[in-house]
Amino acid sequence: MPEKVLVVDDDPDIAKFIEISLTRAGYEVAVAHDGHEALDLVAAERPDLVLLDIMLPTIDGFEVAAELRRRARLAGMGIIVVTARSMSEDHLRGLALGIDDYIVKPFEPELLVARVRAALRRLREMRSLSPLTGLPGTVLIEEEVRRHLERGLPFALLYADLDHFKVLNDTKGWDVGDRVILAAAGVLEEAVRRLGGPEGFVGHIGGDDFVALVEPEAGEAVARAVCERFDEEVRAFYGPEELERGSVEAVDRRGRTVRHPLVAISIGVATTAVRAFSGFSEVVAVATEMKQAAKRTEGSCYAIDRRSG
Repeated sequence: MPEKVLVVDDDPDIAKFIEISLTRAGYEVAVAHDGHEALDLVAAERPDLVLLDIMLPTIDGFEVAAELRRRARLAGMGIIVVTARSMSEDHLRGLALGIDDYIVKPFEPELLVARVRAALRRLREMRSLSPLTGLPGTVLIEEEVRRHLERGLPFALLYADLDHFKVLNDTKGWDVGDRVILAAAGVLEEAVRRLGGPEGFVGHIGGDDFVALVEPEAGEAVARAVCERFDEEVRAFYGPEELERGSVEAVDRRGRTVRHPLVAISIGVATTAVRAFSGFSEVVAVATEMKQAAKRTEGSCYAIDRRSG
């Protein structure tokens, strides 16, 4: 499905020129000739990107941009200002409004298409990032694994999640839970950067689930380092009595006090060092199986698939 671009320009010739250039490049294009029409079309069409002239009748482009940025549901929509004015104060005002790019007229169609492509690519990547950790999300994780498979690149995939995390959230609060997730992300990034090889990759599936891709020979070293470091980091989120006891107390639905283990991390490792994978789903299935095996051991632990074939 082609991405949608809304062109907003009161000059019909320029609007048509931009429309033709972008349509030839494969985009779905709508056109508005003033600010009010632009806001109505955005509400109706939900474009991925707006190409916005500044000098518009009724409402100028800056006012349109400000209104679009006020609408929370449009937070992921891109805005490129297209204008004949190249004054630095206009650039600064645009940046303050959260405009993604600035193109000065006149311009070649090749430049326009290239800037539109670049802006849309950045927006796609941003939508695929975890809002909490800033790490690549599920779309980029799958792309990275598939890239390794298609190119025959060797790898070890680490699939990690946190044990007893719900208890921590319930007893300590969601803000502490978010901080523990950030701590886990930091531990994974540090271990992969230090031990995982130059192409090391860390992604955040969501919640308390993470994926890392490292060189096959680094898989166990990274998993061990993550478990050890996470156990050190997580101590900061518990009180002295809880640490000494090795558990937290919570009241269950029947009003009974129940003790739960401290949060830990479990990691399953699937690696091309022992087998060839037929596709993305098989990699995930093997790593998930290993992660479930790791969870059968109390505390932070990892399990590596060592079966061939």
